[in-house]
Amino acid sequence: MAKEELFKKVFEANSKKIFHLCYGYTGDDDAANDLMQETFMKVWQNLDKFRNQAMISTWIYRIAVNTCLTYLRSEKRQAKDEITPLLAETKQEEFSEKNEQVALLYKCISKLEESERIIITMVLDELPYPEIADISGISEGNLRVKIHRIKQKLTELYNHYERL
Repeated sequence: MAKEELFKKVFEANSKKIFHLCYGYTGDDDAANDLMQETFMKVWQNLDKFRNQAMISTWIYRIAVNTCLTYLRSEKRQAKDEITPLLAETKQEEFSEKNEQVALLYKCISKLEESERIIITMVLDELPYPEIADISGISEGNLRVKIHRIKQKLTELYNHYERL
């Protein structure tokens, strides 16, 4: 199969999930769309290097999570937030309590290990456990234990940040 054909299939199969993932990290349609495009640019650039050691969707999730985390940590974004504190303050007031909780949840997710971030993101995307197990390369029983531990860790992180 030609690279273009493969890429098209991969994009069609994964773009909605990746957009959802990016939106979860940013809470912004435009930023999520930019990050999804950046993710798929990296997929295109590295498609020849993909070795089928994991499912391609797992590989793409890893790229997307790392792209989102880089975006969130970027100095440019922080500098922009420092330059416009008034705008940020106004935006903060517009957020509902639910949006703040979701933003806090994703902040907590960003503190997890890479494999944990990928698994919990797939859980939030409501992928069936057998599919998550296939993607992450572990048994379904082990996956359930991992998800339970990830949820415990997230609860601790969430409670920690909520107290601050």
